[in-house]
Amino acid sequence: QVQLVESGGGLVQAGGSLRLSCAASGRTFSLYAMGWFRQAPGKEREFVAAINWSGGSTKYADPVKGRFTISRDNAKKMVYLQMNPLKPEDTAVYYCAADYGMRNPSDRLNEYDAWGQGTQVTVSS
Repeated sequence: QVQLVESGGGLVQAGGSLRLSCAASGRTFSLYAMGWFRQAPGKEREFVAAINWSGGSTKYADPVKGRFTISRDNAKKMVYLQMNPLKPEDTAVYYCAADYGMRNPSDRLNEYDAWGQGTQVTVSS
């Protein structure tokens, strides 16, 4: 099992950047695919990006392709989401998630087994 804690959110102007971090516990972190999702007020949680166990395969939602980059450091048990340039429509609570199934990066919310508490990202225009 793994516990996840996100950090790095905040308030930023449009065109700016943020790097979100997700700290994981658990001995088998390096076996899990990891993902980032987000949820804006009044909207459903949606996929943002995912990465396989080794970091060799990634997947992105169309709205963030070319702007966001997901990465991981298995030695540190960390997953990152570099975001730039940010847009007002990126405003949401961002969640880190772990997929115990050792699958390829997935955009399916129900394939993730563990979730963090989320970190707020607010982008002003």
